[in-house]
Amino acid sequence: MSKLPSIYYQISLFFFLSLTSHQTLSLTQNEEQSILLKLKQHWYSPPSIQSWTPSSNASQCDTWTGITCTNGTVTAISLSNNNITGKIPPFICNLEKLVEINFSNNSFSGEFPRSLYNCSNLEIFVLHHNEFNGTLGAEIGHLTNLEVLRLDYNDFVPGTLPLGFGKLKKLRYLSMTSSNLIGEIPESVVDLSNLEHLDLSKNDLRGEIPQGLLSLTNLTNLYLYNNNLSGEIPRLIRALNLVEIDLSTNSLNGSIPEGFGDLKYLKYVSLNANKLSGEIPESIGGNSKLQVFDVSKNGLIGKLPENLCGGNVLVRIAAYINNLGGEIPRSLVNCTSLMSIVLYNNSFSGEIPSGLWSLNNLRSFGISKNGFSGELPDRLTSSLRRLRISNNSFSGKIPSGMSFSKDLAIFDGSGNYFSGKIPLDLTKLENLLTLALTGNSLSGEIPSNIISWKSLTTLNLGSNMITGEIPRAVGFLPDLLELDLSGNRLSGEIPSEIGHLKLAYLNLSSNQLNGKVPHEFDNPTFDSSFLNNYGLCAGNPLLKLGSCISKTHNSRILSSLLIMVIIVLATTIFLVAVFFAIFVIRGHRKRKRERDICVWKLTAFQTLEFDELNILSNLTENNLIGSGSSGKVYRVSIGRSGKSVAVKKIWNKGELDQELEKEFESEIQILGTIKHSNIVKLLCCISNEISKLLVYEYMVNYSLDRWLHGKARWSLASSSGSVYHVVLDWPRRLQIAIGAAQGLSYLHHDCSQPIIHRDVKSSNILLDSEFNARIADFGLAKKLVTLGEPDTISIIAGSFGYIAPG
Repeated sequence: MSKLPSIYYQISLFFFLSLTSHQTLSLTQNEEQSILLKLKQHWYSPPSIQSWTPSSNASQCDTWTGITCTNGTVTAISLSNNNITGKIPPFICNLEKLVEINFSNNSFSGEFPRSLYNCSNLEIFVLHHNEFNGTLGAEIGHLTNLEVLRLDYNDFVPGTLPLGFGKLKKLRYLSMTSSNLIGEIPESVVDLSNLEHLDLSKNDLRGEIPQGLLSLTNLTNLYLYNNNLSGEIPRLIRALNLVEIDLSTNSLNGSIPEGFGDLKYLKYVSLNANKLSGEIPESIGGNSKLQVFDVSKNGLIGKLPENLCGGNVLVRIAAYINNLGGEIPRSLVNCTSLMSIVLYNNSFSGEIPSGLWSLNNLRSFGISKNGFSGELPDRLTSSLRRLRISNNSFSGKIPSGMSFSKDLAIFDGSGNYFSGKIPLDLTKLENLLTLALTGNSLSGEIPSNIISWKSLTTLNLGSNMITGEIPRAVGFLPDLLELDLSGNRLSGEIPSEIGHLKLAYLNLSSNQLNGKVPHEFDNPTFDSSFLNNYGLCAGNPLLKLGSCISKTHNSRILSSLLIMVIIVLATTIFLVAVFFAIFVIRGHRKRKRERDICVWKLTAFQTLEFDELNILSNLTENNLIGSGSSGKVYRVSIGRSGKSVAVKKIWNKGELDQELEKEFESEIQILGTIKHSNIVKLLCCISNEISKLLVYEYMVNYSLDRWLHGKARWSLASSSGSVYHVVLDWPRRLQIAIGAAQGLSYLHHDCSQPIIHRDVKSSNILLDSEFNARIADFGLAKKLVTLGEPDTISIIAGSFGYIAPG
């Protein structure tokens, strides 16, 4: 009986401790909820986390978006792709059990949040595709439990990889693509013995690859492409689990290590665009399931390895622009997985193994500029999309069976010895984009039913022996941009239907054509398109052809002269001759003057994908997108790339007036020398004595003025699923304002001579596809003179009644 109180005491104590424990756990959940609600408020309650609301029925572990719990405690926050802006606050580390943070693909900005280094339990840290700047700092070494770190595509201040990385012994996955890394890869990376995935591509890393990097036994993926690395690839390779390696677009030299042939898990090898030399190791592909092999743009010699497709899963071979030779390995005939072979610009020779043409999965076959010979087979594989075999020694007829490759888009057989007619069955290729057969010995007529080539953009049949007339069906090919039928034996008139085409390039020279040039091409843009066709005439003397008007007029004069020879005196004949001579001399002088005026000059400030021909031929009313006090603005497509440019045309019937000349010179002087992501790019200028063109990058979202005061709208979905319309949401407005401010800051502080725009307004702030701001229209800008020079700004320039902010 004496023990009974003791038992009651123990039971009471058990219930008390249980209750106390329950209250402590509940308090912890409330504290975590408070932290998360504070985080929501910090980010101004974005729609993506509207589910973060206190509830008596459910905790944050049950219904809150992006929250993961373990045993009732928050262990992960994953809010990728939620359009969240702002900064990451330090109090997030108050979630003591947090092991994962994933805020990738948002719009976080500002200095990199070093306070997160206090989240000591973090194992997964993912912040790629944001807008962080600043530097990482050696303190990152405090995260000793880290296994996954992704910081790709952030605009960090250029800096080296912190030495603190060497302390992250548990790190398995490290990715810092396009993160402004500079300097050398530190040797401490070799200490990361658990590392499986390393991606430092698209940076400015220099120096040699650490010798021990390819000895990390757990390494499976190594990406160091698009840097400035030099020296040789490490010869000692013990990373026997390596699956993918990409060292392309660097300055690596020496030979390809023999050890690559021992990697039995190797699937992907890309070493292109380096300075590698020597032969390709014969063992590569023989011991692995190699899928992609790319060694293009190097200085390699010798042959392709015979067992490159030893695993019979090889998909792509790329070895173009090298000094490789010999024949294509016959073993590739059995490589049924092969989809792409690109070997152009080498010294390969011999005939193509017959079975290679019929591989069931082959889509791309590019072997131009080699020494291959033989004839094409009667039938090619039906899977073929691109066939580039130009500048070889192929001969014989083009087989009708090519129509079996019904999805063929590109056929370039230029610079060979093909003969015979263009097969009629070739017109069955309805998906054809490019047909180039220049520089062969083709004869006969152009097939008349080419109307089926609805997608054709390039037709090049120049320098052959083709006869007959140009089919009228050519004028009904809606996407045709380039037409070259020069150097043949074509006769008859140029079909007027061709004038309906919007051609970027036209060459019908050196044929036997006659009649009038279609009026759409009767302008200086096409001054070399019709040469050496003695039967052609044109109204514009700058085309260097006979004048259609003069021919009609001269025939009438000759008829009259035959009558006048009988009835008039010799003096009348003399006066007519004098008059005729004066007429010819004046006409010659006039043509010379017009020719001098219309000579176009192109001055480029960027690498261009077009020439003046592309621009001038598209300055039509259909392409007009705006006009202002100083000229008209056109949108011009620049060919196959699908890109567009904006062309500002400053025009006057006489000489440019002084004010417009100053505006033009100012815009050229400023935009031709400055380059900044928030200032519109001037690509080039094209000018002659009476007209000046400025060619800019095209901004698909027009101007800020159009979004603020025009009809432009975009939609957002609320958390309830309803859709509401706004002109611009505040995050985008902030983005635009910051972009414009950065552009102005660059002009005011970072140029060698400060620049004042003096006409900053919403119509002069253009927006790209991502709503990034570009400052435009520098026609009224002026460089500030350096201290001590006599020049001063003496007028207020800009829009009438408007003064831009200083």
